[in-house]
Amino acid sequence: MKTSLLALGLLAALPFAASAAENLSYNFVEGDYVRTPTEGRDADGWGVKASYAIAPNFHVFGDYSKQNADDNNNVFENTDSDFQQWGVGVGFNHEIATSTDFVARVAYRKLDLDTPNINFDGYSVEAGLRNAFGEHFEVYALAGYEDFSKKRGIDIGDNFYGRLGAQVKFNQNWGINGDIRMDGDGNKEWSVGPRFSW
Repeated sequence: MKTSLLALGLLAALPFAASAAENLSYNFVEGDYVRTPTEGRDADGWGVKASYAIAPNFHVFGDYSKQNADDNNNVFENTDSDFQQWGVGVGFNHEIATSTDFVARVAYRKLDLDTPNINFDGYSVEAGLRNAFGEHFEVYALAGYEDFSKKRGIDIGDNFYGRLGAQVKFNQNWGINGDIRMDGDGNKEWSVGPRFSW
């Protein structure tokens, strides 16, 4: 139901569509250091993100990360557990000011745990604003909802979350992007790394 409402909202906005706001690109690849410092778990690892504009107001995107939870106080069955997260989706961007876009995205999500060996399927929807402050700095703020299916009697449930990010741009192509996400339970995940845009 939530994804259907989002799709209707995107279609309703099509007649008013314009290209991306000035100094904002939806074509990029990024490599990250990723960390999830939550209560009872200390995990870190690496990740990659990518986005590609398929039309002036639509883009496809994907992300992947792999982290090792090496101090988790028996959150998993093992005290040294890897977990992987990835997602693919489509986004809509609409210029609402010279340097500001409204952004809405929907994605299929996957969470794979090595110990126990189990994976969860889910989806996420998020919406917010992305703003460029000149040619060398941009910020974004998104509110989202994520839900995963129950698997083998384990239900990791759903969560509302907020995401804040910023990018410092050295030139037209290269920059450093940082992102932090916090859910309704106070769990945080942050990432930082180089981004190549075109």
